[in-house]
Amino acid sequence: MKRPGLSQPDPAAFIRANLPISPVPSIPEICLHTAGPASGLWRLAGSREADPPPYWAYPWAGGAVLARHLLDQPETVAGRRVLDLGAGSGLVAIAAAKAGARAVTAVDIDANAIAAIGLNAAINGVDIVARAADMIEGPPPETDLLVVGDLFYDPALALRVMAFLRRCQASGIEVLIGDPERAYLPQDELRRIATHAVADFGGGSGGGGAVPAGVFSLFGNG
Repeated sequence: MKRPGLSQPDPAAFIRANLPISPVPSIPEICLHTAGPASGLWRLAGSREADPPPYWAYPWAGGAVLARHLLDQPETVAGRRVLDLGAGSGLVAIAAAKAGARAVTAVDIDANAIAAIGLNAAINGVDIVARAADMIEGPPPETDLLVVGDLFYDPALALRVMAFLRRCQASGIEVLIGDPERAYLPQDELRRIATHAVADFGGGSGGGGAVPAGVFSLFGNG
């Protein structure tokens, strides 16, 4: 929560000044601005309960496993349009661009995430279009591949996301999901295509230890 009497800083300037650049664990090809204990993220937090938590400030396992997979299997994205839903730091979008995607769009509901994505894309020398939007109630986007990292941590969100992904698949979009098998991942609707051990800042311990995470497609993809 934003503390009384203090103005909210410019997100990009704050991120540059307070979130050091470091390689992503398990993905040394990519560096990100990442929060640490002294980053003071509360200064960027909104004053309303509805404001999103700063998920963008850390690499989560679902995004990390997707990024690792795309870098290891560049044919998955080469020459294709890719959209990263709930992009956070932009990790998966950056991996897609590095792996040869024709065009990459990163979408997140948090304006601070959009600032972080712009900075992180520049660090890694890739071009990404970043948009602040909640698109999961809308029509399928104009893209070839939709990548979704770690959006199954909340039951209501998981239902909304899966409904959207089904609509996307029905319109001809390939869908890939990265997740460390969190509680609300609908595994009975998914097919595992890869597993990697990656760091996870969402595991509850706060230590970011490595966990096995999966890359999944929806049944019927392809």
